[in-house]
Amino acid sequence: MTNNMRPKGLTLSIIFEAESANYGESVGNVASLKKVARGKGEQYTYISRQAIRYNIVEQLGEPLANVKAEGSGDKKVIQFDEDSTIKDYPELDFFGYLKTKKGTGGKKRAAKVRLSNAIALEPFKGDLDYLTNKGLADRLNENMNIAQAEIHRSFYRYTIAADLDQIGIDEEYDIEISNEEKTRRVNKLLDTIAFLYRDIRGRREDLKPLFIIGGLYDIKNPIFQNVLVVKDNRLVIEQIEGVLFDNIKDDTSCGLINGCFDNDIEIKSRLNVRSMPEFFSTLKAKVNQYYAGS
Repeated sequence: MTNNMRPKGLTLSIIFEAESANYGESVGNVASLKKVARGKGEQYTYISRQAIRYNIVEQLGEPLANVKAEGSGDKKVIQFDEDSTIKDYPELDFFGYLKTKKGTGGKKRAAKVRLSNAIALEPFKGDLDYLTNKGLADRLNENMNIAQAEIHRSFYRYTIAADLDQIGIDEEYDIEISNEEKTRRVNKLLDTIAFLYRDIRGRREDLKPLFIIGGLYDIKNPIFQNVLVVKDNRLVIEQIEGVLFDNIKDDTSCGLINGCFDNDIEIKSRLNVRSMPEFFSTLKAKVNQYYAGS
């Protein structure tokens, strides 16, 4: 199979606001948030790319690929079924697969839609939530159980990068879906990102973008991944402008929800800002145009 599509990358970097959205292992009776350390030891919570992928697949509204378990005990492996292909399952098309088979090299597909971790833009200060089951314990006149959980509310940033010219094409199975179906899938992915959320510990955290920047490019670099910074509730625009090369600037636009940052007026005056609905509508139109002309 020969791929004759023009190389094209879709890159989006997103800022959203959420609280305590990804826990790791507990330490004693304290539930610990996933964190990384930077600089002089400051800690920043994060939401793993696997967690974000899970929520995207869950909310795409597409059939889930069949899986199977092979082996036993500690060697049991859960993987996608041999007959599950990108033809029927967008999750395999977007995020790839690895299918092992004894005596062969198996089959694999690299992700065509790649995600970064969502890293907090504000440091973790060690806040804890005090948890009890008092309501239930009182019903039986018993002593309540006590636990604690780390909590952190912050702006987060993450990046999604898609290889549009490789969506819908799988040489392992000699499959290529129609350009109409490629368009539908990518646009549905964009719709999902626009209203993404995450259910955790009885809460529904809103992961939809408050600020988003990106577009369709002839390069596939995650251009804005490391330049979205918020300080004192102000988006730092200088770092964004620092990567707006001539071949990138014309293809770049931003979406902004008013009132989230203290320098909204400055953002609008220095960047190509649209309302969030307009940003996604314009981006989907460019996706339609790309596949229609390929």
